[in-house]
Amino acid sequence: MSGHLDIVQAGPGLSLQDLGRPGFRAQGLTIGGAADPVALYEGAAILGQSANLAALEMAGSGGAFRVSVDMRIALTGAEMAANIDGDPLIWNASHLLPAGATLTIGGARNGSYGYLHVGGGFDTSPQMGSRSSHLSAGLGRALQAGDSLPLGQDGTGQTGMTLTPVTRFGGGAVRVVASMQTASFSPDTRDRFTQTEFVRDARANRMGVRMDQPGEGFTTEGQLTIVSEVIVPGDIQITGDGAPFVLMYECQTTGGYPRIGTVIPCDLPRVAQAQTGAAIRFEFVEMAEAIALQTRFLAELKALPSKVTPLVRDPANIRDLLGYQLISGAVSAQANPFEEEN
Repeated sequence: MSGHLDIVQAGPGLSLQDLGRPGFRAQGLTIGGAADPVALYEGAAILGQSANLAALEMAGSGGAFRVSVDMRIALTGAEMAANIDGDPLIWNASHLLPAGATLTIGGARNGSYGYLHVGGGFDTSPQMGSRSSHLSAGLGRALQAGDSLPLGQDGTGQTGMTLTPVTRFGGGAVRVVASMQTASFSPDTRDRFTQTEFVRDARANRMGVRMDQPGEGFTTEGQLTIVSEVIVPGDIQITGDGAPFVLMYECQTTGGYPRIGTVIPCDLPRVAQAQTGAAIRFEFVEMAEAIALQTRFLAELKALPSKVTPLVRDPANIRDLLGYQLISGAVSAQANPFEEEN
């Protein structure tokens, strides 16, 4: 039975996102899609459905939501305080959201982007093969209070399932490969780049993330004469003030700033989920190693459904305790189990 999800309150960065629109770069449109696509695979694994279904992306904070029918939900990405009518929920797990109940999701605790998944996904009309909002291209829009989203048809599935998230929160080491202008930077500059502990700047969005650093910025000879050329998500542009700027999935398709390197795809979610002030270091890897790392990463995503386990919960905190099958079968209190029947 399908229904709709009503947005009662909306955080400033609420949008509908899926895995994006590949194949339109020649027409000037980057892939877009979820800032942290890993979270889509995790939510799909927990709910037992396709990762191609859209979810609500919550940048920094969530909102309040109601559904018109009983609905399975899952919460992934940056952990946020969440509750149903005041009863707290566990993150990285699936739950039943009863019809008419209010799901409230607060601010992010350990990252930047959280995701709300629903069983069956959202049944909005695709644009150019995707339900994602690509805000910089004018496809879709940010969601707001009063919006109502149609729900897809949910198959049979369980709630009370959980999954240990893929490691990508809190900053850390980010691996890069050489880009078009890497060789234009002096060896000393490249060494200083890899030895610098950057801090994720507050100036960040779905187009890119600025990195701040102590000391002087980074420059290369002839950077003002570079002709605009194709750029891709993960490229690290050195802007006019010498600060690195990591391009994300909604970046433009061409640019003229020099690129000191390119973040490999499997590490880009780590950049997206680094909260303001998180420390990040960049390290160069050879292309062969980058391909091996990406291949292993894709295999891990494919294997996520096999890692989903039942959520062990304290019965005192289960609001729908009577809905669980706590006893399987029955025995007699008087019969001797060791006595043979005649």
